[in-house]
Amino acid sequence: MRGVIEFVLGNFTLTFFVLGLIASAIALWHARQSRSSAVIVEALFSYFLLFSIALANFYNFVLHVFFGKMTAAFIGWEDSPFQLEVGFASLGFAAIGLLAFKGSFDMRLAAVVGPACFLWGAAAGHVYQMIAAHNFAPGNAGVIFYSDILVPVVGFLFLWLQRGSAAPAKSRTTAL
Repeated sequence: MRGVIEFVLGNFTLTFFVLGLIASAIALWHARQSRSSAVIVEALFSYFLLFSIALANFYNFVLHVFFGKMTAAFIGWEDSPFQLEVGFASLGFAAIGLLAFKGSFDMRLAAVVGPACFLWGAAAGHVYQMIAAHNFAPGNAGVIFYSDILVPVVGFLFLWLQRGSAAPAKSRTTAL
């Protein structure tokens, strides 16, 4: 059981992504309207923003700010003052993700673009660490590395799908 808990907490980006899919399924199950492609995309995208952007970044904030030494060791780094900077950047992304959960298309665009820049930069840093320092610690070369690449890809895919769907952004925000 300890191994499962460590995997779930240590691979939080995957955990929050799966929780977002579960929340989307529950929302669609309880939806009174027809399950058109626009409704399905809305459910998937909104809960992706809530879980994979807002909650995952808030969790990252907590880890880097309050458990910096442990987090640095998990990544294979020495502890440093930059832990706080990463933590507070994550808090900002968490806030924008929460605002975008039921927000406009423009808000959602911001909630994907900002973290994408951060995550793809982090992925490049992980690659550098793997090559230069042979750092294959789980927090550098494991699920976190792959999610640093794939979370933005999924976000941009949802943006593209929502942009092409029939549900205009204004009707989504005024209906709430």
